[in-house]
Amino acid sequence: MNLWEGILLGIIQGLTEFLPVSSSGHLVMVQSLIKGFRQPGVLFDVMLHLGTLLAVLFFLRREILDILMSLIPAGWFRNFRKDCDSVQTRTRRKMALYIVTGTAFTGVIGLSFEERIHHLFTSTTTVSFMLLITGVLLFMSDRFQGSRVERDMNIIDSVVIGIVQGISLIPGLSRSGSTIAFGIFRGLDGQTAARFSFLLSIPAILGATVLQAKYIGMVPLDDMLVYLAGMFVAAVTGFLTLRLLFFVIRKQKLSIFAYYCWFLGISTLIIKVI
Repeated sequence: MNLWEGILLGIIQGLTEFLPVSSSGHLVMVQSLIKGFRQPGVLFDVMLHLGTLLAVLFFLRREILDILMSLIPAGWFRNFRKDCDSVQTRTRRKMALYIVTGTAFTGVIGLSFEERIHHLFTSTTTVSFMLLITGVLLFMSDRFQGSRVERDMNIIDSVVIGIVQGISLIPGLSRSGSTIAFGIFRGLDGQTAARFSFLLSIPAILGATVLQAKYIGMVPLDDMLVYLAGMFVAAVTGFLTLRLLFFVIRKQKLSIFAYYCWFLGISTLIIKVI
């Protein structure tokens, strides 16, 4: 893999990680077209996800800071924030609990099926069928009118979305698309579901990065520079894509991406048969 191929994959990751069309599915398809593409484990994929994680951290920096600040003991908190509101503080603390809960369910699924999921990253057939399922979820989500916001969330929401995030490790099943859709199915409004989805992605991506860190020593220095370039491009592209996604969610137009997923999934199956 050369530098331009790394940059191309970084752009694809940045676009498709947040748009609900499955970044892993697109990476599998494009990587299959790159002659001689190899990576230890899924290290390169994880580094691209680390790039988009940086985009999430910057895009949701205020929400993340508010959650972290809410965890400071009450007496200390007042010294940091003079406008401390007890209701907001309780809501943010509950959000921290929900993130931990959802992450626990995602982690159990990810660790239990790690090897099987890795094998699926070489199967374009699996990716195609999962894209079709992603399309169905997105199409259905526009038919629901959720109105619950962060203060209305409960522990069941975090369990359901955490399980869905774990299942979405299967390539082709969009992580953002499936978790946002199930948040909407649970009655959350689209922007609340999206914010929780991306907050929940933070520990999941960090965990995957730690698991794949053992492969770093197997990557030659020249290749590592390509990996870092891909990560940087994914971060920049991802931030711009996040702004676009929240605009689409406000307009309740996620079904636009459903048609794309169906087209890509069916086209890939047809090409594979031919």
